Amino acid sequence: MLQTDFKSASGSFRLTDFAPRFFQNDRFYKPLMLVRKIEVLSGAPEVRIVCRPVGGYGSVSPSIMYGSNSIRYEGLADPVRLTTNVPLNYIVSEQKFVLTDAMWLCFTYGVPLEGPIESTLEDFYKRTLVYWRRWVRATSIASVYQRNIIRSALVLKLHQYEDTGGIIASGTASLSEFDGSTRNWDYRYCWMRDAYYTLNAFNSVGHFEELEQYFKYILNVITAETKRAQPLYSITGESNIEELILDLPGYRGNQPVRIGNQASEHVQNDVYGQVLTSLLPVYVDARLNYGEPNKYKQLVHWLVDKIEMTMDEPDAGIWEFRGREQYHAYTYLFHWAGSKAACKIADYYGDRKLKKQALKLVRLSSEKLEACYDPVQKAYTQAIGVKHLDAACLQLITMNYLDPRSQRAKDHLAALERELKAEGGLFYRYLHSDDFGKPHATFLVCGFWYVEALACTGRINQAVKHFEELLKYSNHLGLFSEDVESGNGSQWGNFPQTYSHVGLMNAAYRISRKLDLPVFL
Repeated sequence: MLQTDFKSASGSFRLTDFAPRFFQNDRFYKPLMLVRKIEVLSGAPEVRIVCRPVGGYGSVSPSIMYGSNSIRYEGLADPVRLTTNVPLNYIVSEQKFVLTDAMWLCFTYGVPLEGPIESTLEDFYKRTLVYWRRWVRATSIASVYQRNIIRSALVLKLHQYEDTGGIIASGTASLSEFDGSTRNWDYRYCWMRDAYYTLNAFNSVGHFEELEQYFKYILNVITAETKRAQPLYSITGESNIEELILDLPGYRGNQPVRIGNQASEHVQNDVYGQVLTSLLPVYVDARLNYGEPNKYKQLVHWLVDKIEMTMDEPDAGIWEFRGREQYHAYTYLFHWAGSKAACKIADYYGDRKLKKQALKLVRLSSEKLEACYDPVQKAYTQAIGVKHLDAACLQLITMNYLDPRSQRAKDHLAALERELKAEGGLFYRYLHSDDFGKPHATFLVCGFWYVEALACTGRINQAVKHFEELLKYSNHLGLFSEDVESGNGSQWGNFPQTYSHVGLMNAAYRISRKLDLPVFL
């Protein structure tokens, strides 16, 4: 729920935007509806209301039909309607008028809003506010960085498509990673990888209903697969995601404007371990209800078989390289973590065959990871046989592949710092050239991974310092995009980005644990 205040020479006014959501008649009422309230704060401000819905990414303009207190826009894939107590001619002609009383606008699909608009929408507002306050109240958070954690938790909640349980990476498309980069991607899809971090964050704040919904989404996606899992799917679990280029100018002229995502066709073998580790609580946590053997066997055995099948196969890696395949350390880290998770599930159900297979894969993935170690740099490199360092390898420490107290972990962290650390707590993913040249922007989640690694290795004061530096890069609402340009601190990339907010939550949780701070339940 967003409030925005405007001031002008003639007066001031407030916009309040929200989507109704509350419990009634034994279910959640959550219509496809955007509500805006416009109210005077002082004076006699003039306003102009513009409503120009289009279809086909701007290629289709609807016809306008008047109702008694609504405007119907027809000719789109689905008709939409604006119901309001503002004079309709003011909206259609985009004419200025003096704001004297509270005005309401309700933009929705289908039939007009029922009931008196002012009282109905005021009731929606109050009940929606109660819903979100109760959701926040049920959040378990540490006694530090509460506002930041709450805002990030809300961002994650809003990125889950409740109908299926799928969690998207971002709600935007083709916002460039940095000016002129051509790295303009559509992030309105469900990455198997992103969901791992998202669900860890939800678990840390005690919201398990999202995990249960995601389990159902994964079960439907995996059940439909025969050969291998894709890195990403649509919010309904569809696998066919064609990447197209639109004839649009793009943000600040950044082209091409892409919709769809070709990464769905990539080989990214970390997904199997990602899914296993993200769903581990579903099987072994007594608070959840999915522990029956008939619900674990099919999915867990399929995932473990895929880890074994891809153990010697190169892939595109976490950063989705389009022109190279390597034996990535990050992939083997999640082969290792997924196999360890499978061991725990096997122990829980007494599945000896699964345990034997998983232990073998733990050993094999460890051998692959050790093949990534460079004794000269005293660090694990991006992939077997290459010298490039990669911020994703910070997670060798945070996921306990390396003992954080060991000298090897400290040397590994020091090498990554020397190569990839930027000013202000920022961190690059990597600095070598890829399919699109050399990257210029830092990746926000890598900065939060760095904070976690600092905390894990006992450098807690530095972890706090860098965490608080990263917080300064948010906008005025506490929202983060994907990338930050290290020279001027400007945000780039799709916005808001779940990866960044997950990184914040997990880093804050790690700091609170290291400081042994209380958690408010």
